[in-house]
Amino acid sequence: MIGKLTGTLLEKNPPQILIDCHGVGYEVDVPMSTFYNLPAAGEKVSLLTHFVVREDAQILYGFGSAAEREAFRQLVKISGIGPRTALSVLSGLSVAELAQAVTAQEAGRIVKVPGIGKKTAERLLLELKGKLGADLPLPGAATAVGDAASDIQQALMALGYSEKDAAAALKALPAGVGVSEGIKLALKSLAK
Repeated sequence: MIGKLTGTLLEKNPPQILIDCHGVGYEVDVPMSTFYNLPAAGEKVSLLTHFVVREDAQILYGFGSAAEREAFRQLVKISGIGPRTALSVLSGLSVAELAQAVTAQEAGRIVKVPGIGKKTAERLLLELKGKLGADLPLPGAATAVGDAASDIQQALMALGYSEKDAAAALKALPAGVGVSEGIKLALKSLAK
């Protein structure tokens, strides 16, 4: 129903923020990964959202990237994993770390998230196998060039660029470029 919000960030009270969209204030719950990348209060912000309607509440969840929102949607499809738990998982692990844990079937990484026990972690790994790693970026898998290319792509996606745009910018970079220089060059090419 509500897929994206763009407006002025009024308040930041983790994990909830308040966004003013032309006079209407939306309370949005965000994972900590998104929260840390938000601008200061009073600045313009744009978030992808997931709207949950329950018998007793209507809650809006916000995400800084499409990959984060897709991971959230995959998590809430799992029996026993509600929106709060999914938010907790995405606050404790980045999307790439979650995808790596699912690919490697590492329950130990997921158990470290508060509120996730061993059985829940194992069910989560089983349910997400084949779903998460396929559509979400894995460091090193998205680009076989190496760690620098992966870091550059993750940085661009954290800045709000789509995976497709970040990958296109990576292809234009010279071979063997460092992370900081690569990010600068990629941002220049994306600004054109």
